[in-house]
Amino acid sequence: MGLEFYYIIIGILILFAVFDLVVGVTNDAVNFLNSSIGSKAAPFITIMIIASLGILAGVTFSGGMMEVARKGIFHPEFFTMPELLTVFLAVMITDILLLDLFNTHGLPTSTTVSIVFELLGASVALAVIKILAASDQGMALWDYINTAKALAIMGGILLSIVVAFFSGALMQFISRLIFTFDYKERLNKYGAAWGGVAMTAITFFILVKGAKGATFMDAQTIKWINSNSLVIMAGIFVISALIFQIMLSVFKINILKPIVLVGTFALAMAFAANDLVNFIGVPLAGVTAFQNALASGNPLHVTMGALGKEVHSQTFVMLIAGAVMVITLWLSKKAKTVTETEISLGQQDEGMERFESVWLSRRIVNLFDGLFMSMKNIVPRSLRAAISARVTPASETAHVHHREKASFDLVRASVNLMVASAVVSFATSLKLPLSTTYVTFMVAMGSSFSDQAWGRESAVYRITGVLTVIGGWFMTAFIAFVVAFVFAGILYYFSAFGIAGLMILSGFVIWKNKKKHDDKEKDKEEINIFHLEKVEDFEESVTDTFDHLAFLLKGIRESFDVTFDALFDEDLYKLRQERTRVKHFQNGTNIIMANIFKVLRLLQKEDNQVSYNYYQIIRRLQKLSDGHRDTVIRCTMHVANRHKGLLESQIKELLEIKKVILYIFLRVETALSKKEIVDCHDIGEQYHYLRELVDDFNANQIERIRDDSSKTRLSILFYAISGNCVMMAKQNIKLLEIFNTAFRLDNPKTSC
Repeated sequence: MGLEFYYIIIGILILFAVFDLVVGVTNDAVNFLNSSIGSKAAPFITIMIIASLGILAGVTFSGGMMEVARKGIFHPEFFTMPELLTVFLAVMITDILLLDLFNTHGLPTSTTVSIVFELLGASVALAVIKILAASDQGMALWDYINTAKALAIMGGILLSIVVAFFSGALMQFISRLIFTFDYKERLNKYGAAWGGVAMTAITFFILVKGAKGATFMDAQTIKWINSNSLVIMAGIFVISALIFQIMLSVFKINILKPIVLVGTFALAMAFAANDLVNFIGVPLAGVTAFQNALASGNPLHVTMGALGKEVHSQTFVMLIAGAVMVITLWLSKKAKTVTETEISLGQQDEGMERFESVWLSRRIVNLFDGLFMSMKNIVPRSLRAAISARVTPASETAHVHHREKASFDLVRASVNLMVASAVVSFATSLKLPLSTTYVTFMVAMGSSFSDQAWGRESAVYRITGVLTVIGGWFMTAFIAFVVAFVFAGILYYFSAFGIAGLMILSGFVIWKNKKKHDDKEKDKEEINIFHLEKVEDFEESVTDTFDHLAFLLKGIRESFDVTFDALFDEDLYKLRQERTRVKHFQNGTNIIMANIFKVLRLLQKEDNQVSYNYYQIIRRLQKLSDGHRDTVIRCTMHVANRHKGLLESQIKELLEIKKVILYIFLRVETALSKKEIVDCHDIGEQYHYLRELVDDFNANQIERIRDDSSKTRLSILFYAISGNCVMMAKQNIKLLEIFNTAFRLDNPKTSC
């Protein structure tokens, strides 16, 4: 290939740098937004503005980190410019696809781990190619790879997980001992000093330790800061403590809010300083390699030893990258999807859990439960009682009437931000590209663990979530290495055709991920409508409950319609889609029941009839949900296992059943949504007609069993579907009776 071809590659790398900034910020933005958003420290717009300013400030501190992409993983002096551009292009394509995949599914992964293992995989691929092509066997694989630096980076990342969790847990425990959950009174006593320490720690790690990577500071300024660091820190402590004390005493301001906002700025700054290399480090390294090759006079064959030298990054390039990151922060929809995982795993109160329990999470809970029970026998009772009085969460009922309750309080939010930003900034100063995702996530999990957010009602689900996220981190490393290895080989051997093919593949995969994300957001919007925001208003809550029931019945009716037709056509794709949606209906059912529990807390003890009606709604909902789930799963598994399809006679009979059950669903759904009390006589007749149909069809099925035309599995499926339809029709009628009772004024008897 001529030199002109590599101009095109440089252009592609620069374009991919922009794309990588977009998908990277989408994944990582939640690291510094979750604490302030979860604690509702300020309006969302204010939080976003502060985070944006932090990013713009942080990018100017990231110069020292850029060396990782140039020489942190491989020895550039053993590669030519075309070989390195092949490595860099494979890395960028892999990184964009990998991060977009995780963003689509709302799982926070590590941009640092992905870039490190992508560089490792692609450089190993080129090293293997060079070794196989060499006539002599003078060099081995480890001669090409900077194994010492790579192992140090991996070790730093793994160590940071442990350090972050226990640092978050310890600092949260100490903070809770000082302030307790009812922190407002104690904040007036100790808040100024505590805030001063927090501000001092943040400034020390970001300003003094991070100054070595700043692109706008000369060596003399950095030397002066380092030599006067103690004086600077003492001044910051005194000034910040004094300001906080004035805010507390004179203006009566909750100083935890500005501390959280400053922490948001600090962590956004630390994120930009540490993670910018993950997004533009590789393209900048490619540009540098190309410039050095052009200056050498032999651009296609000269080795790139010049990349091993220190290069001072240009501030304006960093600021342009920062601007792209800020724009992405404001516009990305997927960033909001990723945010929900960490907040849901760290919320103080029990609620709808995103993850199910698994064997390993149950074993971990049992292990820690036994450990704490053993510790109780060692720690004196008086000491246990004193600690428990300060660290036990306040009763949930004290906050039931809050319309928009925070997921956790400001004390924990401030600890999350301060500890995470300190760890990330310290690693940045050592030029160790640890993962901000790992650090912030594990700090948040450590503080929530210390705050007893993982109680007996939620521990197994939260631990499953943590294990799922950590498992995804290891999958990130494996996928990044393998895919970058393969892509580097394709690019090396197929050159322009390889680039075109991978570009087309990337565009297709990103389009598919976007479509999948849009579908998930649509499903999420359907589920979110079940949330009750005004449980203080009893009359409105009753109306909302029946609105939500109507919405759920509509969804089940539509799902049943699709499931029946897909079973008749043996359409496994549609059946699997409906099976995936089953979980959404289960969540919707659980949310309605959780909201009903909130309403029941508002009722007086003498409201026995209303309480009984709500109990009956819960009972009917559970049966409806179970019947829907059982039917969809049975149909899906029957077709997936390639069992014999339904007979023509069975399809004809099930079509009759389908017609009646969908009619009953529609009538009840319409009554609930329009708030119209209806005479149940017609619906009751339809129900009795359905029972008669099923009795006749069951008799026909017995004859099919006797003449061996319907095999065992087919017979089981037929009986299960018809039985579930009868049961679900009955539950619909019972719901309609409850509705009529709740909204009946002077109407005649409406019993079904």
